[in-house]
Amino acid sequence: MLKIKEYVRAESLAQAYELNQKKSTCILGGMLWLKMSNRTFQKAVDLSGLGLDQIEETEEAFSIGAMVTLRQLEQHQRFNEFCQGIAAESVKSIVGVQFRNMATVGGSIFGRFGFSDVLTCFLALDTYVELYHGGIIPLEEFAKQPYDRDILVRLIVKKMNAQCVYLTHRNTKTDFPVLTCAVSSLDGKGYAVIGARPGRAVRMELPANWEQEEDCRELAVRIAQQTTYGSNMRASAAYRKHLAEVLLVRSMKKLAQERRGH
Repeated sequence: MLKIKEYVRAESLAQAYELNQKKSTCILGGMLWLKMSNRTFQKAVDLSGLGLDQIEETEEAFSIGAMVTLRQLEQHQRFNEFCQGIAAESVKSIVGVQFRNMATVGGSIFGRFGFSDVLTCFLALDTYVELYHGGIIPLEEFAKQPYDRDILVRLIVKKMNAQCVYLTHRNTKTDFPVLTCAVSSLDGKGYAVIGARPGRAVRMELPANWEQEEDCRELAVRIAQQTTYGSNMRASAAYRKHLAEVLLVRSMKKLAQERRGH
C-alpha cells in the first residue's frame, strides 16, 4: 500500500525541485504505477498547477510538457502528422482510454521503464529532455542515466524530415509488450530502437545504405545482435531476440516502401 503523509501542490518548479531533494519525497505524475508500490513518503509533490500539460508547436520543434497525458499525445493531430502516427500507435494498447487519460508523458519518460512503449517511440525521433537542474540533453543520453532527484519539465522533439514505423508484440492486447520496435529515417539517417528487452529501450544507427541492402533480414540480424535480451514471465531472451529480428525486418521493409513512395 502507498502511504503519503503530506500532499503539496507545487507553486513553482524551484519549490518542487527543492522539496524533491529529500529521499522521503516523491513527485506525482499520473499516480498509476506509483500507487501500486508498497512505500511510505513524507511528502508527495503535485506538478499539475505548473502549466506542464500542453503540447506546443514552433517552427523548429514540438514542446511536450511533462504532465501531458498519453491520451493527449494519442489525439494530437499535428504531432501525429509529423511523426506519421507512431505516437498514437505506440500508446493505443496501453491498458485503456481511462488509463491513458491519467498516465503522463513525464512519468513514462522519467521512469525509463523497460516496458515503456513511450520511451521507444520518442527515441525514434530527435528528442531532447529538459530537466530543471540538468538542462536540455538528448533523450538517448538521459535514457542511459541512473535515477536522480531532478525534475523532468518537458520533451523537445526537433522538427525534421521524419519517416517512422512503430511495431510491438504483446501476448494479449492490453498487456505489457513482449518487445517494442521502431525504425525511423530522420533527414535521411536511419535509426532502429528496440525496447521491452525487457530492459530500457536502446537506439542504434542504421548503415547509410540500409535501404539498398538486398536482404534486410541479414541487416536485422546484425542490428538485433547489438543489444541484449532477458527472460521474464512474458517471454524468454531467445524468443525476444527472434522477435527483434522479425519486427526489424517488417519495420525496415515498411519504412523503405513508404520512403520510395514519398
